[in-house]
Amino acid sequence: MTNRLSNEKSPYLLQHAKNPVDWYPWGEEAFARARRERKPIFLSIGYSTCHWCHVMEDESFEAPSIAEALNRDFVSIKVDREERPDIDRVYMTFVQATTGAGGWPMSVFLTPELRPFFGGTYFPPTARWGRPGFTELLAHLSSAWRDDPDTVMTAADGLLTQLRDTVASTALPETMPVAGREAIDSGVKKCVEAYDRRHGGFGGSPKFPRPSELLFLLDSWALNQAHEARQMVLDTLRAMALGGIHDQLGGGFHRYSVDAEWRVPHFEKMLYDQAQLVLAYLAAGQASGEPFYSSVAEDTLDYVLHDMTAPDGAFYSAEDADSLVPGGTDKREGAFYVFAAREIDQLFGADAPIVRRRLGIEDGGNAPADPQGEFRGLNIPYVAQTVDEIATRTGRTSDDVLRVLGQMRQTMYEARNLRPRPHLDDKVITAWNGLMIAAFARAARTLVDSPRRDEWMNAALRAATSLRLTVWQDAERTLLRRYRDGEAAVDAFCEDYACLAYGLLELFQATGDAQWLEWAITLTQIQTTKFWDESDGGWFSTTGADASVLLRLKEDYDGAEPAAASITVRNLLTLAHLTGDQAWTDRARRSLERYGTELGQVARVMPFMVSNVAAWHGTAAQIVIVGDAGEARRALERSVASRYLPFAVAVTITPGEAQQALAGRLPWVQAMTLRDGAPAAYVCQAFACQAPVTTAAALDRVLSAAMSPRLIVLR
Repeated sequence: MTNRLSNEKSPYLLQHAKNPVDWYPWGEEAFARARRERKPIFLSIGYSTCHWCHVMEDESFEAPSIAEALNRDFVSIKVDREERPDIDRVYMTFVQATTGAGGWPMSVFLTPELRPFFGGTYFPPTARWGRPGFTELLAHLSSAWRDDPDTVMTAADGLLTQLRDTVASTALPETMPVAGREAIDSGVKKCVEAYDRRHGGFGGSPKFPRPSELLFLLDSWALNQAHEARQMVLDTLRAMALGGIHDQLGGGFHRYSVDAEWRVPHFEKMLYDQAQLVLAYLAAGQASGEPFYSSVAEDTLDYVLHDMTAPDGAFYSAEDADSLVPGGTDKREGAFYVFAAREIDQLFGADAPIVRRRLGIEDGGNAPADPQGEFRGLNIPYVAQTVDEIATRTGRTSDDVLRVLGQMRQTMYEARNLRPRPHLDDKVITAWNGLMIAAFARAARTLVDSPRRDEWMNAALRAATSLRLTVWQDAERTLLRRYRDGEAAVDAFCEDYACLAYGLLELFQATGDAQWLEWAITLTQIQTTKFWDESDGGWFSTTGADASVLLRLKEDYDGAEPAAASITVRNLLTLAHLTGDQAWTDRARRSLERYGTELGQVARVMPFMVSNVAAWHGTAAQIVIVGDAGEARRALERSVASRYLPFAVAVTITPGEAQQALAGRLPWVQAMTLRDGAPAAYVCQAFACQAPVTTAAALDRVLSAAMSPRLIVLR
């Protein structure tokens, strides 16, 4: 038997299609029944790779007695937060305001008018761990509603009024200036205060990889030569790459680390993490000159290509933390990824001691930070010892150790692939695809000597083409949020327009193809019409057209994903540098003015937005390389790629029809030609260009002079 969710496309909703709970998707059918029968609504929000969502389903939503109570006393609605972040944000704001915490699964009880009156996250079926039991909670709330619904509704009205007052937009004074360069320094100080000097990262456990924060620190180094900021980034990214949060066998990164040492991860893998971490590792490689960081980026791109790419080139959303225990019927977090010591001994025989030392394999398991006891006796691979340490402690030569390690990853990878794989959430989310397009395009224009460069460029192109054919409605000039199983649905949110435009601007810089610039401009223009707040210069997350979404919010927090406002300001600055259109600059300034001169004090909350302040004050430049593909052009590209230039736009243009098409939008590139038949590089500031150069050595000299710390600001 199935419920109404069987007709949905969301993998999360489909996971609940066989629950005995009489689930509804979010929509008027459910709302109308609640109003007609005067029943409260139970709203459950989660996503398909959420561990505790699975737990609550198994414990409560599959339980006949709990399903009976829900079906009798409530109208139950399921929402996939990844498809509908607008609904999630409204009720998460309520839960956080009333409980001081948030997370998923989110459980919220609403009046028939959708106004929340009680909420929380995961509830066990009966009281434990200091949490109320879901069974008792349902009984209490249904009784309260049945006995005195007016009091419940009055309380809900009051709570909603308070929420509206809290998030209300206020007009910005016309004289508010953009924060100065000192905001960058104060932001770095905030990060230094929270920095874990022993293990890298910020704060204690759990530790989340926040690429926005790392990129802010690198941008502060580029602007103000804040060397401590650069070192914090390099040390953090190295610690992450060597830890268990990094899948040492299959590539890519898990969601977060439950401990402070990056050793014990929460095992789900999200597309947006892979995209942002690729950008961070590529930037660290440029800032440090160390190939180690670029190699981690390449490894992550390989994972996405192998495991998270659809046949048409679009990128899937996530892989679950849970999977079936090999040979069993139960699911356990990390079951696909962990190893018992005996498995290593069986796989490697006499060479097992080398592998054990390399990956920290212990007889009793290597996960002391294990809150649920799930990894007892099991090992999470991480890089525990260097080659020299292993050679010394095993009595083997370094060459012998290298030989074993050269075979280790493939051997363990193949053995692991015999196990049941975690669930793949194969829906395509527009915003996350935009970030991933940016990552592949940035890799293609950064790692110019890699034999994989064309493959990465092609991956970005295929994804962008797929999105244009599926989620972009050209005739209506409308973008959609999600594509799965032949269906595009859900009007796109501000983040979808912003992140896709961001990816397209990176793709344009990598290819010089005008079509991607044109689409990015179109998306940004539509985004402005739909989401820009003329009152105070901010960006709403939604259009406000859906009356069932009670609050029209602005999202400023750069968390697991950067806020749409932060991405948008960076897009506006890039478009200003490319087109010279003052309107882009004015809107970027107006957006930044909204946050005031003390923005640096909240750098840990809004690191990407503070990074935009660095970009506002940074040394701006347009760098254009004109030439056909070949070693001469690649030498010029290598000169640019060897430097971390976060405030410059760098475009490679192939002469001929592509350049002519681009000149229609960017007239200033019309006069940029080959020099004596050779590829040439043009370095410009405020569209005033220096004499073109044709050798890498000459370009190095021009860039060294042009990108010095002196102040060049678009106004």
